Amino acid sequence: MKSREVILWLDERWYQALTQQLEVEKLEDKLNEYLDNLISLLPTPVYDKIIAEMREEERQMEQAIAASQKYAAFRITENCVTEQFQMKQAAGMVEAAAFVRRWLRQAERCPFQEILPGRENIPVEEFDRMAFACVTGDQKITGVYDVDLDTKEFSAVRPELGWITYRLKDVSTASWHSYRGGSYDRERRQFRLMEKLADREIPSAGHLSSENIVLSDGLVADNGQLNFYMETAFGVDKVFGTRICPGESDDSLNIYANYDCAAGQVCDELEVDLHWADGREEAVEYRLNAVEKATLLRKMEEYCLQQTGQTLKDYSGQLLAEDMAPPTAPSM
Repeated sequence: MKSREVILWLDERWYQALTQQLEVEKLEDKLNEYLDNLISLLPTPVYDKIIAEMREEERQMEQAIAASQKYAAFRITENCVTEQFQMKQAAGMVEAAAFVRRWLRQAERCPFQEILPGRENIPVEEFDRMAFACVTGDQKITGVYDVDLDTKEFSAVRPELGWITYRLKDVSTASWHSYRGGSYDRERRQFRLMEKLADREIPSAGHLSSENIVLSDGLVADNGQLNFYMETAFGVDKVFGTRICPGESDDSLNIYANYDCAAGQVCDELEVDLHWADGREEAVEYRLNAVEKATLLRKMEEYCLQQTGQTLKDYSGQLLAEDMAPPTAPSM
């Protein structure tokens, strides 16, 4: 919005005489009132046009500010209490790791959230929305983190990858290396941080990553759903809370991720079947969060294209059409 400065020159004697009658602030107010009165005398079409232009400029300015605003979100669990927070500023992995290191190195530890500048509480639904936006590449969301101080785990949402989890102490050590020397720019610090965290990922419940999700054994259509078998070559006990002792017994776990063809989305729960060596069977409940579903959907898309040469949407649409087709009449 353009503005013009209007300078009024006044003889010092007039100014002194007026200030004896009025306070300086009141003098300025009266001059502003006089200017407002002059503006109100403008022809109505001219006045309305300028007011409309000013309001539109204010709207555009507000939109520009909102578009440039960056956010980050943290979920903090401590002493079995979980809270979600939003920060109205950028916080990438470098900054989040620095928060972890600062908290761990306190002589007397304050609640972790007190380290987060400009934080405000948000509901679970908003945290999930921001996590989904982050994994799908929304540039306004610079980072979404799940810091579990009870299990000493740090999880972060990575675009295209989903959740990645590390031990708190590994994040703290990597942060120290990223700042060592004090002369690295931010990109260099980011590179060094991730270099030190390479191969330090750990399995974690609620944080299935792209690395955990390997689909195999083809596609199975069943009652309006596509069933995808997931391989179990990751820390299934840590993720699902089981104790199958891989390699030490005949216990086994079958995991299926299902896609609802009619709804066009990943089903809310994994189908996890535990088979004990003594013949017993048990179903393990595992509800997927927004980031895990987005990561699974991407994997399903890739696998469906590989197996059928069709997109997930086209293949599931074909199956639905076949299910709805009337039975063929027997030939005479």
